[in-house]
Amino acid sequence: MRILIVVSNQERISGNWVTAERFQRGLERLGHQVVLYGTRLQPEKYFRQQLLEFTPDVALLLHAYHSGKPWLAASKGMDIPSVVLLTGTDVNHGLNDPEQNEVIRTVLHQAAFVLLQNPLIAAEFSTTHPQLATNLRNLTPGIILGTAPYELCNLPSVAKGQTIFLCPAGLRAVKGVLELLKMFDQVAAESSNFHLAFCGPILDESYSKLFFTALKERPWASYLGSIPPKAMASAMRGADVILNNSRTEGLANALLEAATLGIPILAHNIPGNATVVRHDINGLLYNDETEFVQYALQLLDRKRRQQLSNPDPERYNPVNETAELNRILQEVIKS
Repeated sequence: MRILIVVSNQERISGNWVTAERFQRGLERLGHQVVLYGTRLQPEKYFRQQLLEFTPDVALLLHAYHSGKPWLAASKGMDIPSVVLLTGTDVNHGLNDPEQNEVIRTVLHQAAFVLLQNPLIAAEFSTTHPQLATNLRNLTPGIILGTAPYELCNLPSVAKGQTIFLCPAGLRAVKGVLELLKMFDQVAAESSNFHLAFCGPILDESYSKLFFTALKERPWASYLGSIPPKAMASAMRGADVILNNSRTEGLANALLEAATLGIPILAHNIPGNATVVRHDINGLLYNDETEFVQYALQLLDRKRRQQLSNPDPERYNPVNETAELNRILQEVIKS
């Protein structure tokens, strides 16, 4: 089977690219020919040329708008079936945006199947958009842990014995990194025995400027830049707690890695996080700032962190994810 995976032309450390490359490796191991194509929102002529030369049996679009819009233009007049993996951005923002809504609906109506990897969001999507969910499938997520080294605990800004909170997130408003930094002010008023570290690409320049200005005023926090996906598992092993303060989320690869490794998670209680974080089992879910501060102070205690350290290496086995995806794509070809 010839499979074209279409993904937005973002930085290679983005969640969409990490997922796309995982799909590619898994499907190639099954003997399929797989081409991974990164496209801009306005497709280049080369995109259509790629379709004519590769002649895919099926296209897998990661992101209904950012991959779907150029796909509609490049594949016009071609009889190539598609499968769409909806992202959190599509569901939580795109469908509410007048410019994106029409494109997303067209892409989903044309797709043979629509995939989601979060059962909580899938259930909500089926209720709120029943006309778009008639061909919805839930795809069990997988994760591949990288093996590249990263010595997080040896950073000069971290004192020996401090509890390290690590927040892997791109710097943009929806990820809530600036708000997270400010919430930690209350933790810092109670204890100095911690360090807060952020890592991720700069995705919103104006928001990032506000973040870096606030960061300079807080000596107990630092920004590490972007950690390569292959080194993220090693970085997490050096952390004591993994954080997620997103306002909305689809399914964060970083949380899948943390759950697999057994690093305690402290995350905002939203569907995108609640499907990974089992409250009081592998982490804690907070609903507001008061709960956040309460739980963060608890996690300064080693024994409390040990209670929440429950590695689960089989829960997100990528072999299972690939097998399910392969069955779905085979079904499209046979129909």
